[in-house]
Amino acid sequence: MSLPISCHNDQFGTLGQIDPSHLAEIVQQGYKSVINNRPDGEGGPDQPKNADIQAEAEKLGLHYAYLPVVSGAFTPDQVVEMARLLKTMPGPVLAFCRSGARSTNLYHLALQVG
Repeated sequence: MSLPISCHNDQFGTLGQIDPSHLAEIVQQGYKSVINNRPDGEGGPDQPKNADIQAEAEKLGLHYAYLPVVSGAFTPDQVVEMARLLKTMPGPVLAFCRSGARSTNLYHLALQVG
């Protein structure tokens, strides 16, 4: 079964929470970079840890960034950092959070940064 990635365009997609085992499929789908927008521990002890996801991503050759944001409480610095990541990370880029909505909202805000 393939992951329910929302493709916003050919260079950016979003997804809900992933675990390290999902990364092989993300690579198969052609993504080169992953951005984690979900703070560690937000979903309790069963939420996969950022360090575990990052280690597997890097093992598979993905570029990886951890930019945790609180839903509905993005700071201007976080929006600027997301814009920077989108400009500098190899595409296509996949961003994820709990449901994908936060990453989508952050993406749209980042597009407005010069």
